[in-house]
Amino acid sequence: MSRGRGLDEYRRKRDPAQTPEPFGGPSAGAGNRFVVHKHSARRLHYDLRLELDGVLKSWAVPKGPSMRSHEKRLAVHVEDHPLEYADFEGVIPEGNYGAGPSMVWDAGRFQLTKPEPAREQIERGKLEFELFGFKLRGRWTLARMSGKD
Repeated sequence: MSRGRGLDEYRRKRDPAQTPEPFGGPSAGAGNRFVVHKHSARRLHYDLRLELDGVLKSWAVPKGPSMRSHEKRLAVHVEDHPLEYADFEGVIPEGNYGAGPSMVWDAGRFQLTKPEPAREQIERGKLEFELFGFKLRGRWTLARMSGKD
C-alpha cells in the first residue's frame, strides 16, 4: 500500500498550466482530515483521501464507499495528493489526467482504531480507522489483497 513516493507521481501526471488542480507540496496540516471526492473521469468513482504524513494518501473506490459494515468494496491505492486537494472541486479539462468533474462528496475527521502509527499499518497491509463525516460515520478497514497496492 505504501510506496514512499510523496507527490512525485502526482506531479508527473499533471501540468499546472493545463489543469485547475492544486500542485501543492508536502506540508504540516492539522492532521486527521479525510475527504471523499465524487469523480466522473473515464468512469464514475469515488476517491477516499486520508491526511497522513503531510499529504493526502488516496484510494480510488469504483463503487463508492459502502454504508454496510459487512459489504466489502475494492479500493485501489493511487498516488498521494497535496493537502490542498481536500478542498478541490472543479472540472479537470479534457486531455489531462483524470479529466472530468470532481466534487467533495463527504469530508470530516478520522481516527485510527489501532495503536500503531498509520504508516506501519499501511506497510503491513491493513489500515483500520473510524470516520466522522457528514455522510460517512463508523469504522472502515483498508486491506491489501495481494502483493500489490
